[in-house]
Amino acid sequence: MSSTLIILIILFFVTATIGVVTGSNSLITVPVMFQFGIDEKVAVATNMFGLAFMAVGGTIPFVRKGLIDYRKVSPLIILTIVGSALGALLVGYITNQGIKLMVSVAMIIVAVFTLVKRDSGITERRSVSQKLLVTTFVATFLLGIYGGLYSGGYVTVLTAVLVAFFGMSFTESIAATKLINVFSSSIASIVFAWQGLIDYKLGVVLGLSMFAGAYVGAHYATKLNEVWLKRIFLATVFVLALKMIADLLLK
Repeated sequence: MSSTLIILIILFFVTATIGVVTGSNSLITVPVMFQFGIDEKVAVATNMFGLAFMAVGGTIPFVRKGLIDYRKVSPLIILTIVGSALGALLVGYITNQGIKLMVSVAMIIVAVFTLVKRDSGITERRSVSQKLLVTTFVATFLLGIYGGLYSGGYVTVLTAVLVAFFGMSFTESIAATKLINVFSSSIASIVFAWQGLIDYKLGVVLGLSMFAGAYVGAHYATKLNEVWLKRIFLATVFVLALKMIADLLLK
């Protein structure tokens, strides 16, 4: 086993463990794959293939704890399947710089919103107005397109959307996004497979690493209270957003 593969396995395991709560794995894993000389489109596609394993591993502990409201999540899954299929077809038409800028702005907005709405994700809102419901559906569809396209920051922003607009607690939102991401990454992987972009040998090894990491991370995430989940989530959002903005300004 090469040193490069060992480094990638460790990196994917660690990011999957932490990413169950924070999301944004692809903002780290994909650029690292670029550094090891993997073709950009192959890196994005193979990473997406691995994310499907991670999403399944991260979903299992939440399912066992009964933390997923399937009735509320079902329409979001349908919107995500359509959006992610469209997003995967768009790979190659949007520059990496454009993607990073969009994610940076989106992450800062949701982080600021969550800070202003101090009770969001902590004090659950059981009733959701029609306007907020429509906002959630539209945002989920648009994020599904982005999730199928690249996925960097996708789960992070979707988590914040479900907390801010869909009346979910952080635990419920994190659980829901894991299940939604199973469909997002799977449908995108099918499109990438059709395009012949996935390195299956690398993808299976990294996918199993992500499955194990996500399972471990989700197991411990189910034991954390809402306050700590919110702190971890917000800290990650701000750090990643600032890093991406710094990268854009330095180029």
